[in-house]
Order: sequence, then C-alpha cells, then structure tokens
Amino acid sequence: MARDSRERRVIGIWRASNLREGTIAGYMRRVRQFRAYWCRRGVDEIERMTQADVTAFARTYVGSRWGRRLKEASRAGFRNALHAWSCALERLGEPVPKWSPPAVARTWPAWLHAYAEFRRAQRGIAARTLVMDVDLASDFIRFLRRRSRTTALIRVKDIDAFVERLSLRLSRRTVARLCTSLRSFLRFLHATGRIHRDLACCVVAPRFRLDEQPPRALPWETVRDMIRAIPRNQPLGRRDFAMFLLMAAYGLGAGEVVSLRLEDVDWRNNVIRSRRIKTAVALELPLLPAVARALAAYLRHGRPRHATAREIFVTKALPHRRVTTSVLRHRVRLYARQIGLVAARIGSHVFRHSHATRQIDSGANLKIVSDILGHRRPSSTSVYVRVAFQRLRSVALPVPR
Repeated sequence: MARDSRERRVIGIWRASNLREGTIAGYMRRVRQFRAYWCRRGVDEIERMTQADVTAFARTYVGSRWGRRLKEASRAGFRNALHAWSCALERLGEPVPKWSPPAVARTWPAWLHAYAEFRRAQRGIAARTLVMDVDLASDFIRFLRRRSRTTALIRVKDIDAFVERLSLRLSRRTVARLCTSLRSFLRFLHATGRIHRDLACCVVAPRFRLDEQPPRALPWETVRDMIRAIPRNQPLGRRDFAMFLLMAAYGLGAGEVVSLRLEDVDWRNNVIRSRRIKTAVALELPLLPAVARALAAYLRHGRPRHATAREIFVTKALPHRRVTTSVLRHRVRLYARQIGLVAARIGSHVFRHSHATRQIDSGANLKIVSDILGHRRPSSTSVYVRVAFQRLRSVALPVPR
C-alpha cells in the first residue's frame, strides 16, 4: 500500500522521535487497519481517535488474517500506534480530539480549603506536604465518622486509636511525620472554634532515632560501574547517562533532576540551577565539564527534536512528556542488575546518599555538604557521617594494650 502525504509526514516525525524502523512499520500497519475500518463505514477516523474509542475498537476488532479477536498484547499495540499517530498529527497542526479527557480538578470541602489556607500561611510548607496534610485530615475525619464521632466530640481515645491504626501499616518514622501533621490539624480545629480544647498535645508519636536507619549508600566504585554500564551510543542511553551523572556529581534527588528545565542551564556562565522539591531551596551549582558534555550530547543527539516540553529530560514515546521519578527509579534498577548488584531496595536516591557519603569521606565541611544538598537543618546531613566509613576510621581511637 502506497504511503500518502500525511503518512510520509507522520513517519518523518516518528523518525525524528528516535523510533526504530521496525516500530514504525508495526505502527503504520495498525494505523491503516484502523483507518480502513472506519472508512468502510463512512466515518471520519479522526473523530474516533480518542483513548476510549481506540480501546473499544481494539477490543471488538476481528483481524482479517486469523478471523479472531485480538489478544491483550495486540490491543496494547493498537493503543500505542494510534496514540503515536494522534500525537504526530497534532505536531503537524491538524485538529485532533484529546487522546484522554482532562484530569478532573481536585475539589475539597470548604473546611478543608480553610485548613489548606491555614497551613499555607505557615512558612516552609511545600505543595506536596500540603496535599499530604489535607489527605491525612480527610482520613482522620472518615475515621471519626466510622466511630460515630463528630469533630466537636473528639476524645483522646479517638486520637490514640487513629495513630495505632497508622502504626499497623507504616514505619515508625512515617507515623511520627504524620503525627506532626495531625497536630497541625487539631490546632486548626481549635483555632477556628471547631473544638473547645487544644488536643494537639495529646498526639503521642512513636519515638525513633534520627540515624537508626542510615541512608543507603554504595561504594563510589560501584556508582561508577553503574554509570559506565549505560550505552551512550543510543538516545535513551544518552538521557540516562546525563541524569545519572547529575545525581552522582551534585547529589541531586530524582525530583530535582526531572524538574530541570532548558533555561536552568546557563551555558555562557557555566552554571546550573536547581530547586529542592521539599524545601524549595534554590541551588546554583557550577556546570562541571563532564556534566556539560553529557547534557550537550543528549540535547543534540538524544532528545527528540519535536519535544515541546521545557523540561530537559523527556520520555522516548510520544508525546514526549517530562520523565517521572518512577521512570528514573526503574532505570537505576535496570543498570544495577546489569552490573550484578543485588540489593533488597535500591532507588534513585542511592546516588544522592553515595555523593554525600563520599564528600564527607573526603573531608568536606559538613555545612558545605548541607548547602549543596539543600538541607535546612544540619541534623539532616549528620546522618551521612554514620556511613562515612573512611572518615570514621581516621578518627578511631587506638585499642589500649
């Protein structure tokens, strides 16, 4: 079947998006089946190019070759092909329906909005922390309703039961953090007259040592082996290499790396700017030559040319959205397996921990390391001293004879 002008232009976009020729051929075969199906029925296939319609089509379509319905893997192939086709048409400026309906805005009751404003008025409340606070408050209210209790009649027994319920499924450190959020909610209820007594002091959180679980850090040679295992002759490998190098060289977390935007790299002044996700602390770091080369290689030969996102690191598949932290975590585990690293739990934060431990091992000032990591309190950085084995060996006292 000859390619029409639309197909040729779409294939050009797919090639610019680093799709392989075999993938393009498979996508085009499914797109033609979809278009032919609706053409025989006199329906414009563009109107049917939504996620819901394509899913329904793949579920009911009977292949002409075998005369039976598609398996689940083939249905997924249809969805991927038609999604890539829709994204390419949108890049060409053709009107296409939204692939998926827009996300419904999250709505909170009026009193939860008031609580959110109460928390937002306090300094240092990050957006993710605010969502966690509101979710915990909603969970606490539902817990009270199951006990036939209103907020005006909260008892200490109810608070203890709620904390105990949290302790059954969460770690002590997480429960202690949620107890801090619960205290804030109880203070809000008292400040707004919803309860007559301030019950925040009645929240008993589990005790734990700040350094009872030291950060998981890898030997620096292991970190280097993981980075060397990345195939830099492939577009995806160039992206992974640049992301890993940013985490290893600067101790950036996954959230900081995936949030980096094109304008955050000042090539003229050799500066890279970032912002801590939790604390919103702005960081300005020197653009190291190795990092600059890795970023330039990805931007020139790895990043899809048709990507419109302002974030530096985008997904391989259309529509080239910003990479998520879960993608970064899976890539870390992939390269860890390739070098034979077996660990119960390993994620992208291992680079941040390894960077901090190496800096302290090398004798760097703890305050400087804390500033680079974006910590507000020195105690957040002091936990790395426990795993800085070389530093501990140098200060060990001689064994008495």
